[in-house]
Order: sequence, then C-alpha cells, then structure tokens
Amino acid sequence: MEKISNDCLQKFKAVNDVKDILSGKWKVMIIASLSVFGEKRYMELQRIIDGIGTKMLSKELQELEINGLIKRTVMDTKPITVKYELTAYGLTLTPIIDEMASWGIQHRERVIKEMSAK
Repeated sequence: MEKISNDCLQKFKAVNDVKDILSGKWKVMIIASLSVFGEKRYMELQRIIDGIGTKMLSKELQELEINGLIKRTVMDTKPITVKYELTAYGLTLTPIIDEMASWGIQHRERVIKEMSAK
C-alpha cells in the first residue's frame, strides 16, 4: 500500500476543515446570498433563501458568526432590526462560491443534455 505524503494529508485536513465550517444545507446559500446582495436584514435573508425556516436560519447565522464569516449588527430601531453582512474574512469565500456556481451551471447543462439525448 502506498504511503500518503504529508502534503496530501495536510490538504485532506484542510478540505475537512472547510467541510466542517460550511456543512449543512444552508450555510453556502447564506454566504452566496450575502455575497451577491450585500448586507441584508434577517427577514430579507429568509425571503431570499427559499425553504429555510426561522430556527434554522438563526442557527446557521450564529455558527457563521462564530466562525468569523459574517457580522451581525443590531440596529437601534423600534422594533429592533438586525442586519447581516460578510466580514472581510467571509468575502474570501466569494471566488469559491463563484466557482461552485459556475460548475453547477455546467453540470446542470450537461445533465439536461444527457437526458435529452435519451
């Protein structure tokens, strides 16, 4: 059996770290939404991200904030308004999200083309 190099192990660990931070159905969509639309209030995010419930959105936003990817700002309004935006660190994920979207478009076109050929 071939020994796995330290470089390869480091890469696997790094990919696993990213997977842990972005795991779940909604985190990537939240980051993508804030990347495309910029700063958004809680209810705006819930409307943009089709299918996410209020508890799940709160949980995912909290985890993203803990990991330093988004900033939560409580506005001094009545009623209280909370807005969310990507941090500078969170913005470093934008090229990755863009590549995922590009790959997703190509994949969808490929699948449709293959299905049409049958």
